Amino acid sequence: MTELRNVQADLSRFRARVVVAGLAVLVAFSLVAARLVYLQVYRHADLSEQAESNRTAVVPIVPNRGLILDRNGIVLASNYSAYTLEITPSKVENLDETIAALEKLVDIQPRDKRRFKRLREESKSFESIPLRTRLTDEEVARFAARRFAFPGVDIKARLFRSYPYGELGSHVVGYIGRINQAEKDAIEERDEVGNYRGTDYIGKLGIEQSFERQLHGQTGVEQMETSAGGRALRRLASSPATPGDTVMLSLDIGLQKLVEDMFGARRGALVALDPQTGDVLAFVSKPTFDPNLFVDGIDQESWQALNESIDKPLLNRALRGTYPPGSTYKPFMAMAALQTGKRSPTAIINDPGYYMFGGHRFGSPENERGGLMDMHRAIVESSNVYFYTLANEIGVEAMHDFMAPLGFGQLTGIDIQGEVRGVLPNQAWKRSYFKRPEQQKWFAGETISLGIGQGYNSFTMLQLAQATAALANNGIKHKPRLVMGTRNTVTGQAHALQPDPPVNLGYKPEHVAIVRKALVGVTQQGTSTRVFAGAPYLSGGKTGTAQAVTIGQKGKYNKSRMEEHQRDHAVYMAFAPADNPRIALAVIVENAGWGAGVAAPIARRVFDYMLLGQYPSEEDMLAVQKGMAAAPTGKPRKAADMNALLADIGAAAR
Repeated sequence: MTELRNVQADLSRFRARVVVAGLAVLVAFSLVAARLVYLQVYRHADLSEQAESNRTAVVPIVPNRGLILDRNGIVLASNYSAYTLEITPSKVENLDETIAALEKLVDIQPRDKRRFKRLREESKSFESIPLRTRLTDEEVARFAARRFAFPGVDIKARLFRSYPYGELGSHVVGYIGRINQAEKDAIEERDEVGNYRGTDYIGKLGIEQSFERQLHGQTGVEQMETSAGGRALRRLASSPATPGDTVMLSLDIGLQKLVEDMFGARRGALVALDPQTGDVLAFVSKPTFDPNLFVDGIDQESWQALNESIDKPLLNRALRGTYPPGSTYKPFMAMAALQTGKRSPTAIINDPGYYMFGGHRFGSPENERGGLMDMHRAIVESSNVYFYTLANEIGVEAMHDFMAPLGFGQLTGIDIQGEVRGVLPNQAWKRSYFKRPEQQKWFAGETISLGIGQGYNSFTMLQLAQATAALANNGIKHKPRLVMGTRNTVTGQAHALQPDPPVNLGYKPEHVAIVRKALVGVTQQGTSTRVFAGAPYLSGGKTGTAQAVTIGQKGKYNKSRMEEHQRDHAVYMAFAPADNPRIALAVIVENAGWGAGVAAPIARRVFDYMLLGQYPSEEDMLAVQKGMAAAPTGKPRKAADMNALLADIGAAAR
């Protein structure tokens, strides 16, 4: 009986276990079924997309960068295709051994290795990094035959930027370089990451930088079917890239070359504007540099040579170089006197060759004749004493308030990045500039030097050119601009960029006429008479000599005893033709001395180019480069012939 009860108990426990096991199995299958329903029904679309992405890859298509043209359609920046040997470090076991083996197939210079090392430090390990660019067809063939032996190494066809004229106009055109981390961060902030996927280069300077968005274009995409190993099998779909727009400059590259050639090995800057529109005709900074050096990544030796040179070739002197304007400031002082009513044009000031104020003697150049000066003669003969006394009468604050609307010490707003403001001094400026209280006080004697463009005055040639253009244009000031418009590369449709409306400075026509007549007198009876002798047109201008270093009250300037970089600068401002100006300019030749002897001859030949279609003879060009020219000599060449030759040289370089 006991045994029977034990059997029944065991049987009961077994049945319970079977029920529990069955319930467990049922629950498990229910969970599997529920999961299956969830994945097949609710997650179907999402999982289908993920599965599709596992077998497809989206590859960016980098757009062709837009061209940069001058006002006559001459190409200043273009693209060309070349083969590049590239390494993906994450796929290479031993980089040094791989590079050593590659050297047996391809010419790899030490500078290539240094550039690769630098780029590797800046890049991620899975990025493809160029080791050698612009391979020859023979090198491509040699590597292709041994490609199987170099995992992680490949040859790619890439577009490279080309600047066919090299150093010519380099500060304006600028250059491109590899995108650095700061630029990547900026791209992310602008939410443009998608458009720069696959792009390695970006505009770094000049028009390349300032018009990056127009030049870059829109990145396309290509959807590829891939194997399990990631190998592309076939193209599924694609959206083509949109090339960047062509950017059309107001610059005349023929005139630009003429000016750069006239500077020769000297330092300086020239800005030439159309006073009726604000278009920049020439924007010269000397010395220059070759932007092609930066396309592949500049090597250390070249960068060091450019960056450490005492001549500062990377400095855009037209945009960022600031100088005292010297006597070129005097016509604007005369306008201030007339507009504020401080002095009439017939008022007579005696010029004995010096001016005593506050116990200090303010001198004049030894070549000034002195005597009784009205406004016309004071400008023509550049009387310092006349403008010393005028500065004292007007005062620093009134001078500041008159000169600021002309653009002195202000940003012009030109359409290129990097412009500096310069210094148009007044009492508030001095208080903010100097730290110690005893340095912040404005002294009356400091006002005197401002009247002849010295003292704290420090302006760019762009500002002086804009002010000259406004004076030539009867007090109507235009914002300078380098870019006239863009052109869609696909449709060919041009889009003109509308300039900002001009600003009327409110000058009385009779006041403008007085100053302009005196500036014409400078070229006919004054300091630049010899330079403009025989010109079939009338021009107005003013010579100037700007101090590079301050000379004490009792000191005397002696060129022969000074270092070359300490000597005075030669300055000239001018416009032509006098009755209806088509061009206004400002030019400085650093440490070259007298404006009439060095700077004015450059202006004369610029006017001959623009108004007469003439180009200096070879002998005349040499004289200008040496600072030994006056009126042009020899038989001038035709500007059209020289520009045609220039266009041919550019076409051959591309």
